[in-house]
Amino acid sequence: MGVHRISSEAAKYYALREKVIGSAISLLGEASLNLEKLSKEDFEKLGDLAAKLLPHCPGYAGKLMPIIARLLWRLGGVKEKDFAFVELSQLETEIAKLKEELKI
Repeated sequence: MGVHRISSEAAKYYALREKVIGSAISLLGEASLNLEKLSKEDFEKLGDLAAKLLPHCPGYAGKLMPIIARLLWRLGGVKEKDFAFVELSQLETEIAKLKEELKI
């Protein structure tokens, strides 16, 4: 057993991507368990988060993100929005802010 160092740029990106996706999925999961506590604005923000995850999620997780975003937007009472690209570092900040805002 040794120490695993992340040294290459690709490895750093991969580690950040996994951290951000994990945090976001955990937040979406917590939200799904507390739907009655969420407002329409909260649903919209969570839908926006799911949409922003789309370019970063591989495989089936990526295929589910538009579905999750559309469902959350619908619960929030808004129409479908654009799926924009957001850098991982900015997304990480947004997830932390949203987690504090929702208090779930």
